[in-house]
Amino acid sequence: MNILVVGSGAREHTLVWKLAQSPRADKIYCAPGNGGIASIAECVDIAAGDVEKLVEFAKARDIGLTVVGPEAPLCAGIVDEFEAHGLRAFGPRKAAAALEGDKAFSKDIMTRHSIPTAAHRVFHDPDAALAYVEEAVDYPMVVKASGLAAGKGVIICESSEDAVAAIRKLMLDKAFGAAGRTLVIEDFLEGEEASIIALTDGETLYVMESSQDHKRAFDGDKGPNTGGMGAYSPAPVVTADIQHRIEREVLVPVIHAMKREGRPFRGVLYAGLMLTKKGPKVLEFNVRFGDPECQVLLPRLKADLVDLFLACLDGTLADASVDWDPRPALGVVLAQEGYPGAVPVGRPLRGLDGITPEEALVFHGGTRRDGEQIVATGGRVLTITALGDTLREAREKAYDAIGRIDPEGFFYRRDIGARAL
Repeated sequence: MNILVVGSGAREHTLVWKLAQSPRADKIYCAPGNGGIASIAECVDIAAGDVEKLVEFAKARDIGLTVVGPEAPLCAGIVDEFEAHGLRAFGPRKAAAALEGDKAFSKDIMTRHSIPTAAHRVFHDPDAALAYVEEAVDYPMVVKASGLAAGKGVIICESSEDAVAAIRKLMLDKAFGAAGRTLVIEDFLEGEEASIIALTDGETLYVMESSQDHKRAFDGDKGPNTGGMGAYSPAPVVTADIQHRIEREVLVPVIHAMKREGRPFRGVLYAGLMLTKKGPKVLEFNVRFGDPECQVLLPRLKADLVDLFLACLDGTLADASVDWDPRPALGVVLAQEGYPGAVPVGRPLRGLDGITPEEALVFHGGTRRDGEQIVATGGRVLTITALGDTLREAREKAYDAIGRIDPEGFFYRRDIGARAL
């Protein structure tokens, strides 16, 4: 069948790479794609948010399966629109995607259905939010934009002055536009973070191997939050007992809750968790693969991804067979200096030719082809992923590979996976 992948990041490159391994994949298109995706799929100059053109393209090219990578088109209702035209699209419908697109809604669901999460309050009025943080005595606390902010709308505040600045940035200065109209202000949770990602057809859950992301920009978990600077899988902190508890206390209850709310969930369910002394608590839900978690999970997946996605659409996930490569995987993100702020466009990437697939996998994020060279177009540019017999070996291979890239104008964290070792 012909397959369309929507998106342009390293997550979408990883999806295209994995889908292309399926014998059921005839022709793969990616809209809009990037410089790395162009080597294995036909990139189409249609923005991920241009649903009308994507529908027209899918009809014209006889697309049998569309896989939506990023959250924004999912939250805007791309799956609903495709289904309205008789097209098959993998991902949650708009009403279910609110689990990520509206943090206030997500918190309400968790509170009403006793899903463990941080205590919180929701604010629509900046004056009320400012008054609350100026009177609060328990710091640090976390200020979150309720809407989508590309992983950058979460601010950890050490003092009331920090919280005031965060509220002004999000609600008054509108740093992330409409995403900051409503804020969630919640208690700061201490512990170890972990990412648990599951596939679901709305009735059956298949929980994938664990992984751990590194959100802060710089070594030692310093600097601003980003979309993610690296990840590894499996995460040793997620023992079998903890994984079963997460499934029992978080994943199954939220699927049941969404069904009872009249918002049945089908697709990828991602739980970002803090493993506290009192047990796992949800930091956030996402409705798609994480980036960079996707880049370390799919290289370990020994199953046909087309079959798995179709099983979710057909309601037959319970019959699916899934195996995993026992070797750990670790991925390091190369970003442009200045990220997560503004970055230039057009800086060349040198040294990629020296990395072979046997040594490491190179998944492109913000890149494009410019003649014979690859140039950077965004903040997070590449994810370099390696597998090894041990996590230490995977880490050494990934860092050896990324070290061959000309570092001028770029940076990466040098402590991805260090805590697990």
